[in-house]
Amino acid sequence: MFYKADASGYQEVLPGIRLKTLVHGEKTLFAEFRMEAGSKLPLHSHPHEQTGFLVTGRIRLTIGEKTHDVSPGDSWCIPGDMEHCAEILERSHAIEVFSPVREDYLPG
Repeated sequence: MFYKADASGYQEVLPGIRLKTLVHGEKTLFAEFRMEAGSKLPLHSHPHEQTGFLVTGRIRLTIGEKTHDVSPGDSWCIPGDMEHCAEILERSHAIEVFSPVREDYLPG
């Protein structure tokens, strides 16, 4: 699978948080998130391991019992079934990989 960058195809998954699946294979899914300042990702968990990288902005990310102030260039890995949440402090852009593939993030 190959993805050629374009500005279409984002879906709002929560107020102020937009998602676009870029590519996926049999075992991983690569997604882009655009997040507005003040938006929140509520506490949740899922069976997928989630590895991310903050491209721009600032977020406060809580993974389990630890809270991290995340700046551009920082990255994280959240084990499957681990509770996590985020507060978006500035307009932010992140990319994340999920394994196994998140069926709910597949296009179409």
